[in-house]
Amino acid sequence: MGFSEAVKTCLGKYVTFSGRARRSEYWWFMLFAFGVMLIAGLIDAALFGTGNPPLDPPTRIFQPLAQLALLLPILAAGWRRMHDSGRPGWLLLLPLIAGLVTGLLFFGGVMSSMTFDASGMPTGVDGGMAFGIGMIGAAFSGFVQIILAIVMIWWLTRPTQPDANEYGPVPDGIAPPPSTSAQ
Repeated sequence: MGFSEAVKTCLGKYVTFSGRARRSEYWWFMLFAFGVMLIAGLIDAALFGTGNPPLDPPTRIFQPLAQLALLLPILAAGWRRMHDSGRPGWLLLLPLIAGLVTGLLFFGGVMSSMTFDASGMPTGVDGGMAFGIGMIGAAFSGFVQIILAIVMIWWLTRPTQPDANEYGPVPDGIAPPPSTSAQ
Protein backbone atom coordinates (compact mmCIF):
# COMPACT_ATOMS: atom_id res chain seq x y z
CA MET A 1 0.00 0.00 0.00
CA GLY A 2 1.37 3.38 -0.98
CA PHE A 3 1.30 6.75 0.77
CA SER A 4 -1.81 8.22 -0.85
CA GLU A 5 -3.78 4.98 -0.62
CA ALA A 6 -2.91 4.66 3.09
CA VAL A 7 -4.00 8.25 3.80
CA LYS A 8 -7.28 7.74 1.91
CA THR A 9 -7.93 4.45 3.71
CA CYS A 10 -7.24 5.79 7.20
CA LEU A 11 -9.22 8.98 6.67
CA GLY A 12 -12.03 6.93 5.11
CA LYS A 13 -12.06 4.72 8.22
CA TYR A 14 -11.98 7.80 10.48
CA VAL A 15 -13.41 6.06 13.55
CA THR A 16 -13.42 2.40 12.46
CA PHE A 17 -11.84 0.41 15.26
CA SER A 18 -12.76 -3.02 13.89
CA GLY A 19 -10.83 -4.94 11.30
CA ARG A 20 -7.14 -4.96 10.52
CA ALA A 21 -4.57 -2.52 9.11
CA ARG A 22 -1.36 -3.52 7.39
CA ARG A 23 1.98 -2.13 8.52
CA SER A 24 2.31 0.02 5.42
CA GLU A 25 -1.14 1.51 5.96
CA TYR A 26 -0.37 2.47 9.56
CA TRP A 27 3.16 3.82 9.08
CA TRP A 28 2.37 5.78 5.90
CA PHE A 29 -0.55 7.38 7.72
CA MET A 30 1.67 8.19 10.70
CA LEU A 31 4.11 9.89 8.32
CA PHE A 32 1.21 11.91 6.90
CA ALA A 33 0.05 12.88 10.41
CA PHE A 34 3.59 13.91 11.38
CA GLY A 35 3.82 16.06 8.25
CA VAL A 36 0.45 17.70 8.96
CA MET A 37 1.51 18.48 12.55
CA LEU A 38 4.84 19.88 11.37
CA ILE A 39 3.25 22.11 8.75
CA ALA A 40 0.58 23.31 11.21
CA GLY A 41 3.32 24.13 13.73
CA LEU A 42 5.29 26.05 11.11
CA ILE A 43 2.16 28.02 10.16
CA ASP A 44 1.57 28.85 13.83
CA ALA A 45 5.19 30.00 14.21
CA ALA A 46 5.03 32.10 11.03
CA LEU A 47 1.75 33.79 11.97
CA PHE A 48 2.15 34.17 15.73
CA GLY A 49 5.89 33.98 16.35
CA THR A 50 7.71 31.62 18.65
CA GLY A 51 7.32 33.65 21.84
CA ASN A 52 9.64 33.53 24.81
CA PRO A 53 8.53 30.29 26.54
CA PRO A 54 9.27 31.09 30.18
CA LEU A 55 7.43 34.42 30.17
CA ASP A 56 5.54 34.60 26.90
CA PRO A 57 4.50 31.15 25.60
CA PRO A 58 3.94 30.89 21.86
CA THR A 59 0.41 31.11 20.50
CA ARG A 60 -0.72 27.86 18.90
CA ILE A 61 -3.98 27.55 17.01
CA PHE A 62 -3.46 25.41 13.90
CA GLN A 63 -1.33 22.67 15.45
CA PRO A 64 -3.81 21.83 18.25
CA LEU A 65 -6.65 21.84 15.71
CA ALA A 66 -4.70 19.44 13.47
CA GLN A 67 -3.95 17.22 16.46
CA LEU A 68 -7.59 17.17 17.46
CA ALA A 69 -8.73 16.42 13.89
CA LEU A 70 -6.27 13.52 13.53
CA LEU A 71 -6.59 12.06 17.03
CA LEU A 72 -9.36 9.56 16.24
CA PRO A 73 -7.97 8.37 12.87
CA ILE A 74 -4.53 7.84 14.44
CA LEU A 75 -6.05 5.91 17.32
CA ALA A 76 -8.30 3.88 14.99
CA ALA A 77 -5.41 3.02 12.64
CA GLY A 78 -3.26 1.95 15.58
CA TRP A 79 -6.13 -0.10 16.99
CA ARG A 80 -6.56 -1.91 13.65
CA ARG A 81 -2.77 -2.34 13.39
CA MET A 82 -2.73 -4.07 16.78
CA HIS A 83 -5.54 -6.35 15.55
CA ASP A 84 -3.50 -7.18 12.46
CA SER A 85 -0.64 -8.47 14.59
CA GLY A 86 -3.08 -10.54 16.68
CA ARG A 87 -3.29 -8.28 19.74
CA PRO A 88 -6.32 -6.53 21.21
CA GLY A 89 -6.51 -2.86 20.30
CA TRP A 90 -7.01 -1.67 23.87
CA LEU A 91 -3.33 -2.41 24.54
CA LEU A 92 -2.65 0.76 22.57
CA LEU A 93 -4.10 2.66 25.54
CA LEU A 94 -1.53 1.39 28.07
CA PRO A 95 0.77 4.45 27.79
CA LEU A 96 -2.24 6.75 28.16
CA ILE A 97 -3.41 4.88 31.26
CA ALA A 98 0.08 5.00 32.77
CA GLY A 99 0.24 8.74 32.04
CA LEU A 100 -3.12 9.33 33.70
CA VAL A 101 -2.07 7.37 36.79
CA THR A 102 1.15 9.39 36.95
CA GLY A 103 -0.81 12.64 36.64
CA LEU A 104 -3.23 11.61 39.38
CA LEU A 105 -0.38 10.64 41.70
CA PHE A 106 1.40 13.91 40.98
CA PHE A 107 -1.81 15.88 41.58
CA GLY A 108 -2.39 14.00 44.85
CA GLY A 109 1.16 14.74 45.99
CA VAL A 110 0.82 18.44 45.20
CA MET A 111 -2.52 18.64 46.97
CA SER A 112 -1.24 16.85 50.09
CA SER A 113 1.82 19.11 50.17
CA MET A 114 -0.41 22.17 49.91
CA THR A 115 -2.60 20.81 52.71
CA PHE A 116 0.41 20.35 55.00
CA ASP A 117 1.66 23.86 54.18
CA ALA A 118 -1.76 25.41 54.80
CA SER A 119 -2.16 23.63 58.13
CA GLY A 120 1.08 25.11 59.44
CA MET A 121 2.64 21.71 60.10
CA PRO A 122 6.43 21.77 60.01
CA THR A 123 7.73 20.20 56.81
CA GLY A 124 11.34 19.69 57.87
CA VAL A 125 12.19 16.01 57.82
CA ASP A 126 8.77 14.91 56.61
CA GLY A 127 8.89 17.36 53.68
CA GLY A 128 12.30 16.06 52.66
CA MET A 129 11.10 12.47 52.90
CA ALA A 130 7.98 13.27 50.88
CA PHE A 131 10.15 14.95 48.24
CA GLY A 132 12.41 11.90 48.07
CA ILE A 133 9.47 9.53 47.73
CA GLY A 134 8.00 11.79 45.06
CA MET A 135 11.25 11.80 43.09
CA ILE A 136 11.51 8.01 43.28
CA GLY A 137 7.90 7.75 42.07
CA ALA A 138 8.59 10.18 39.21
CA ALA A 139 11.68 8.21 38.16
CA PHE A 140 9.77 4.93 38.28
CA SER A 141 6.91 6.46 36.28
CA GLY A 142 9.33 7.75 33.66
CA PHE A 143 10.93 4.32 33.41
CA VAL A 144 7.51 2.67 32.95
CA GLN A 145 6.61 5.22 30.24
CA ILE A 146 9.84 4.51 28.33
CA ILE A 147 9.32 0.74 28.54
CA LEU A 148 5.70 1.09 27.36
CA ALA A 149 6.79 3.27 24.42
CA ILE A 150 9.34 0.65 23.34
CA VAL A 151 6.78 -2.16 23.68
CA MET A 152 4.18 -0.18 21.66
CA ILE A 153 6.65 0.45 18.83
CA TRP A 154 7.62 -3.22 18.90
CA TRP A 155 4.00 -4.36 18.69
CA LEU A 156 3.14 -1.87 15.93
CA THR A 157 6.05 -3.09 13.80
CA ARG A 158 5.20 -6.79 14.01
CA PRO A 159 4.28 -8.52 10.75
CA THR A 160 0.75 -9.23 9.67
CA GLN A 161 -0.65 -12.55 10.83
CA PRO A 162 -0.82 -14.57 7.62
CA ASP A 163 -4.21 -16.11 8.39
CA ALA A 164 -7.56 -14.69 9.37
CA ASN A 165 -7.67 -14.05 13.10
CA GLU A 166 -10.39 -13.16 15.60
CA TYR A 167 -10.31 -9.54 14.37
CA GLY A 168 -11.03 -10.23 10.72
CA PRO A 169 -9.74 -11.62 7.44
CA VAL A 170 -6.27 -10.97 6.09
CA PRO A 171 -6.08 -7.40 4.72
CA ASP A 172 -6.14 -6.97 0.95
CA GLY A 173 -2.84 -7.36 -0.82
CA ILE A 174 -1.37 -9.94 1.57
CA ALA A 175 -0.77 -13.30 -0.07
CA PRO A 176 -2.42 -16.19 1.78
CA PRO A 177 -0.03 -18.76 3.26
CA PRO A 178 0.76 -21.78 1.09
CA SER A 179 -1.57 -24.70 1.59
CA THR A 180 -0.12 -27.53 3.63
CA SER A 181 -2.72 -30.11 2.67
CA ALA A 182 -1.84 -32.79 0.14
CA GLN A 183 -3.84 -32.64 -3.07
